[in-house]
Amino acid sequence: MDGTLVEAWAGHKSFRPKGEKRKMPPDDPGNPTVDFTREKRSNETHASTTDPEARLYRKSNGTESKLCFAGHILMDNRHGLAVDVRLTEATGRSEWEAAVVMAGHLPGRRRVTLGGDKAYDTRECIGCLRDMNITAHIAGKNASYSSIDGRTTRHPGYVVSQRKRKRVEEIFGWLKTVGLMRKTRHRRVARVGWMFTFATAVYNLVRIRNLAMETG
Repeated sequence: MDGTLVEAWAGHKSFRPKGEKRKMPPDDPGNPTVDFTREKRSNETHASTTDPEARLYRKSNGTESKLCFAGHILMDNRHGLAVDVRLTEATGRSEWEAAVVMAGHLPGRRRVTLGGDKAYDTRECIGCLRDMNITAHIAGKNASYSSIDGRTTRHPGYVVSQRKRKRVEEIFGWLKTVGLMRKTRHRRVARVGWMFTFATAVYNLVRIRNLAMETG
């Protein structure tokens, strides 16, 4: 399981205070000059006038904030195929919440494992997965406050899951280059999500063809 950001079709200049009355810009109406100096902007107080469902978010410390959506993929470790996909608003909880929803749709009652990076190492996420009879092979954030301990990490399957989970980056790489999902050309979660799902389905077809060629 992993997530990525899909840049919205909206610029920083469209991120304006909620409820602000529209004013004619003093210069170019199509590309007005906007000064963000000393202006505190957050999703609680501001929204994009171009795409109100886009959220200002950054993937990690040291990276720039962008108006974007969050794309999530659940991948089969054996063949590297996407088995479920979601697109949501980008929030600090969106990655693990999407993971829980998609894991809940897995068929059968056998215990399965779910690999993921440190973003899924939260008490809520690990607790929900365990309640669903899913072993969380999640990378621990820190030994002092991680929800993952030796009861999980001591097993050989944990090491395998951590190695295999990185293959999902190949899917994201394809989606953002060949699949044109680095920056969406649509607006709102429903339309962007449809394109994200469609592009992932195309990736699966390409992946299946490559697997057939390797085994044939």
